Amino acid sequence: MIMKPLVIGDIVARVPIIQGGMGVGVSRSKLAGAVAKEGGIGIISTAQIGYDEPDFDKHQIESNLYAIDKHIKLAKEISEGGIIGVNIMVATKQFDRYVKAAAEAGADVIICGAGLPITLPELVSGYSTKIAPIVSSVKATSVILKMWDRKYKTTADFIVIEGPHAGGHLGFTKEQLEHINELDYDTEIKNIIECKKEYETKYQRKIPVIVAGGIFDQEDIKHVLELGADGVQIATRFVVTKECDASEEYKKAYLNAKEEDIKIVISPVGMPGRAILNPFMDKVKIDRIPVKKCFNCLEHCNPKDTPYCITKALIDAVNGNIENGLIFCGDNVHRLKEMTTVKAIMDELKF
Repeated sequence: MIMKPLVIGDIVARVPIIQGGMGVGVSRSKLAGAVAKEGGIGIISTAQIGYDEPDFDKHQIESNLYAIDKHIKLAKEISEGGIIGVNIMVATKQFDRYVKAAAEAGADVIICGAGLPITLPELVSGYSTKIAPIVSSVKATSVILKMWDRKYKTTADFIVIEGPHAGGHLGFTKEQLEHINELDYDTEIKNIIECKKEYETKYQRKIPVIVAGGIFDQEDIKHVLELGADGVQIATRFVVTKECDASEEYKKAYLNAKEEDIKIVISPVGMPGRAILNPFMDKVKIDRIPVKKCFNCLEHCNPKDTPYCITKALIDAVNGNIENGLIFCGDNVHRLKEMTTVKAIMDELKF
């Protein structure tokens, strides 16, 4: 088997690897630019992307919109003409403005999860930006593709399938994740690939499928390509690189994590996620941490009853306060052994 370039319309990535978006602040311009320079697709997470902008404490939305433009342009410079995109959660407050800001800044691709991105085609109308939903089931895939077809007379440029071994927020129930080895996810991947064929025929274009979640080495990549995928999305491995935008303390937390430290948590918005066990996680199990300030991150979050502020927890972590922050991760984090570089990872994974 030979690894083929990833073709998304008129965009061609030499290496069919998308670097997954990680927020807050873990994948911004430095990491995304480095991955794109090596022939993959670099993805910037827009989740509170402007957390270190001077005015963020008072004006979160405006700071984030400014940072989206800034980091896309910086990543483009670093990548020397590589492919740069963004990951935008549908659950984000003022989602529409984030999408438009990314398209205006020249994002090559926009990937959306944490909800159904029903209005995405309309928001990028007039731009050359390619769009993809993140899905975890045939049902979600079918709903999105049917809605885009019916409402906008268009379809996805590509699809990202996020499996149960991924990091961050997950499109599975807590019960499913507790019995992860019983899930026949290969069949789900095949069924999603089958589902999109109707729209490929209708719109006379290829809709590449990218598989994410638990992709660690060449064997993992070969496995999903054999299932019919066109590429992979990898996030966790890129954290322990010198180019990753997170603090050194954050990266060390990944290197120090043991298999028994990886836990499923319920985020303040009720979604399950995978994270590294630390004193913060122990604390929120016992009692609520009152929210003193709302940072305007997610639509369905009520500061009065949320168990803790996810923005503060993620910012604390990325800044290096790892004892008191939330550290999302994929379930292969315990396999990471040393600091490396983006080029070394890309060279290792190519075949």
